[in-house]
Amino acid sequence: MHTFFINSCNLFLFFHNNTLLPYIKIKRISQEEQDCDTIPYLQYQKRMQNFKVIIVEDVPLEMKGTEGILKAEVPEAEIVGTAQTEAEYLRLLRTTEPNLVLLDLGLQGSTTAGVELCRQTKAKYATAKVLVFTGEILNEKLWIDVLDAGADGIILKTGEMLTRTDIINVMQGKKYVFNQPIMEVILEKFRSSVIGDIMRQEASIGYNIDEYDERFLRHLALGYTKEQITALRGIPFGVKSLEKRQAELVNKLFQDGRGRQGINAVALVARAFQLHILNPESLEPDEE
Repeated sequence: MHTFFINSCNLFLFFHNNTLLPYIKIKRISQEEQDCDTIPYLQYQKRMQNFKVIIVEDVPLEMKGTEGILKAEVPEAEIVGTAQTEAEYLRLLRTTEPNLVLLDLGLQGSTTAGVELCRQTKAKYATAKVLVFTGEILNEKLWIDVLDAGADGIILKTGEMLTRTDIINVMQGKKYVFNQPIMEVILEKFRSSVIGDIMRQEASIGYNIDEYDERFLRHLALGYTKEQITALRGIPFGVKSLEKRQAELVNKLFQDGRGRQGINAVALVARAFQLHILNPESLEPDEE
């Protein structure tokens, strides 16, 4: 056996039966701090109990790739079934209880098939883990839908397809397991949301916008009439009071004084968006 020291991190390589094996030196804590053992690095990696896996994927090449990753990286995984269609998976689910389902979100051209399959899986086997694959980069609503259906994580196909770490995290019960590309999208959305909130707060202070102003503008943006707005819970104004409030908002938001008389509700709402008082991505009506 030949040993080669390769760096200062106590990582060694051994040749054994013409096979290159990584080993790692683990230092035991002792008074003398001199006792040091060498153990196989592959044994040092976190192990899991054996578990059963079903793969649902309609692209043969991607199915083969996923099977290969499991066999090479996750020896604890026993593939007990594969399916390329919804019908195949549902038949398989009737006779097989998986510990983990690797589920393609879109099957045979449907972008929503995986959402319903995830929901049915969780309904039948509550303890089963579901890790979803998707190529839907721009349809974040599908991500929300499948998480609401019980998915334990999402792997975006534009990045690294699947890793042992993803599997370990899901099987250990962690929720919201995402790979790097989807995390980048989520963080960018979070960043935009935080910046938008700050800008709205600053605009509300700068233009002296109170709660009723914001609610009035938001519901105008949603297409409500003044009569409908007066019926909202907690709105203490009649139509005439709202007309007066609209005129006051025109004075606040169009401070240059040009053409105020010709400004209608549509122009007022457009100005509210322009000044970041309203966020077009988070327009929700109040309870009526």
